[in-house]
Amino acid sequence: ITYQRMADGGKERAENHPIFDVLHSRPNVRQSSFQFREMLMGHALLRGNAYARIVPGDRGFVDQLVPLHPDRVVPVLADDGTVRYEYRQDNGRPEILFADEVFHISTLSDDGVQGLSTIALAKNTFGLAAATEDYGSRFFSDGQTPAGVLKMPGKMGAEAHERLRNDWKQRHGGLKGSQSIAILEEGLEWQSMGLSNEDSQVLETRRLQVEEIASIFGVPLSLLQHTEKSTSWGTGISELTLGFVTFTMQPWLTRWEQEINQDLILNKDRFF
Repeated sequence: ITYQRMADGGKERAENHPIFDVLHSRPNVRQSSFQFREMLMGHALLRGNAYARIVPGDRGFVDQLVPLHPDRVVPVLADDGTVRYEYRQDNGRPEILFADEVFHISTLSDDGVQGLSTIALAKNTFGLAAATEDYGSRFFSDGQTPAGVLKMPGKMGAEAHERLRNDWKQRHGGLKGSQSIAILEEGLEWQSMGLSNEDSQVLETRRLQVEEIASIFGVPLSLLQHTEKSTSWGTGISELTLGFVTFTMQPWLTRWEQEINQDLILNKDRFF
């Protein structure tokens, strides 16, 4: 929402300001405001930078904000202290954009020009999570660990072995047979088999990866339906929501507001 300051110190919506419609309703011809902000937030969260080209037109010098993929933009500090952006177009040709042509949101930066990529900084964490999920998928899809084994003294012939296997599968296989009573003869014993320590550790690793990735983005586990552990933010939905807004959302809201005020609004004394 774009506001204008009133003489009495209050504020009211500046719905007649051209930037109001750009930010609130339609930043470009193909996206709604929500879609645009969602896309740029995704770029900023994962790549550390979010870019949009400032296109002039009927609504003023900011008629459209067109997203630029961060993988195709390289900000460069010029000799005069300004930042210029080297953008690779769809056809592969480079294009130089000046600071007043680009809306740029960045995360923590070590040079004041480009934000640090979350994927690059935490690549081992994301890599371990992906590898663990891949291993778990292959483990359960291959079904390498049977639910149990039938034991008997002595040795069975091939025909008896096959007959016992088929009979057991027919009587106790599938969902309907899972709770049926097994009657064992001739010294047969049933021995269930659980996951090994190594396989159980994989499951624990997956749980830990959820916690670690959530901590990178500052998301409380309760918001991810991961409620095995308590939080130090207090109890109850209201306390958790307040903590999330204060510690996670507020820095992002501040980034957006300050960049909008700096790059998109000319009369900063009156509008914000």
